[in-house]
Amino acid sequence: MRPAVETVTPESAALRRRDWLTILLIGVVHASSHFFQLVLPSLYVSLGSTFDLDFARLGLLVSAFYVVSGIGQASSGFVVDRIGARPVLWFGLSCFVLSGVLIGSANGYAMLMVAAVIGGVGNSVFHPADYSIINHRISPARLGHAFSTHGLTGNLGWALTPVFMTSITLLADWRVAAFSAAGLVAVILLLAVLGRDLLGGAVPATADSVQGKAAASMAQAPQESVITTLMTLLSKPALWGAFLFFACTSIALSSVQNYTIPLLGELYDLSKVVASSALSGYMVASAIGMAAGGFLVSANPRTELTVTVALLLAGLTLVVLALGLVPPGWAALVVGLAGFCSGVAAPSRDMLIRRVTPKGSTGSVYGLVYSGMDVGSALGPLGFGLLLDAGMNHGPWIGAGVAFALAAVLAQWIAIQARKVSSPAMSVAR
Repeated sequence: MRPAVETVTPESAALRRRDWLTILLIGVVHASSHFFQLVLPSLYVSLGSTFDLDFARLGLLVSAFYVVSGIGQASSGFVVDRIGARPVLWFGLSCFVLSGVLIGSANGYAMLMVAAVIGGVGNSVFHPADYSIINHRISPARLGHAFSTHGLTGNLGWALTPVFMTSITLLADWRVAAFSAAGLVAVILLLAVLGRDLLGGAVPATADSVQGKAAASMAQAPQESVITTLMTLLSKPALWGAFLFFACTSIALSSVQNYTIPLLGELYDLSKVVASSALSGYMVASAIGMAAGGFLVSANPRTELTVTVALLLAGLTLVVLALGLVPPGWAALVVGLAGFCSGVAAPSRDMLIRRVTPKGSTGSVYGLVYSGMDVGSALGPLGFGLLLDAGMNHGPWIGAGVAFALAAVLAQWIAIQARKVSSPAMSVAR
């Protein structure tokens, strides 16, 4: 057992090692959440043929997943702030394990719906818990890298699911694939339990340690009631702006994830194989952009400028694609460029949200504002699908460009509100 408070210099080898181990562990946990988001969609064909389900009912499973996740995410942040992020994270991973087992054991649609709901409950905890741990456990010098790694591993989790589920389904069957998904998350849950000291407990403190001061301040601060905290947060324009920011970026991402393949086929006459590769390229390029964006956080303290420029470029790229201005041979590469630009914005975006987060409310704030992602994930596919049904073939990409532009404007709004705030209650220890 190590001592309750470990005295180290801010840049000691022990502190650096602990930071990077925490970043790695949180990254793996975050990857598991993105991995599980695509477990049900990856089994659509198998579930449809086994239980005679149409795509509307299959899609409703995923809609239920995100509706529950959105509601839960807004509330789970308050739980994080009151009992700590570590047990909440364990709970979320346990829900994924249970959901995977239920999918593999399903005997009908009702059981699949229960599995989707439980999975949505599990998915709801990760952003509040992850960001609470990052903000409270990672040294300021490595926060940018922590945020970029967090986003990068999420994209890698998305990329893993189709390969993992499809391969096991082909080698065995879809039930074995679902049980295997549950087993993979169970291994990650075990890692999170074994690495519990990295996720909570004592924080190294020194006379000038930001983490130590923040931890001490939180320990001494009286806990407000949930209602009081909620009303305080809802009175902050910057947090409403952050909620809308995440809704807009999620709407844009939903356009890319759901409609890039058919649009590349229709507008650029690309095969499904090439179009699918282009979508994978978007996710990989986005992950690379997140890694690059981690260095920009340290190089440019005006994080809102990085967010604005990156998102405007991503939106402009998609609009150019929608207008058919790109030679067919270059279309897949331009899709990747859009992914890189959107990825660059992610670490600076997280730092921007950190600037308007009150002390002791990290989980609550991230839970509330990140629930905007679930709102966007629910609205985007439906809205863009209606545009396509109406014959507006350019609609999804143009809509994504507009959504990215609105998010860029909201980033500036959030920064303006952050500069207006002078109360200690709305400043974050730096």
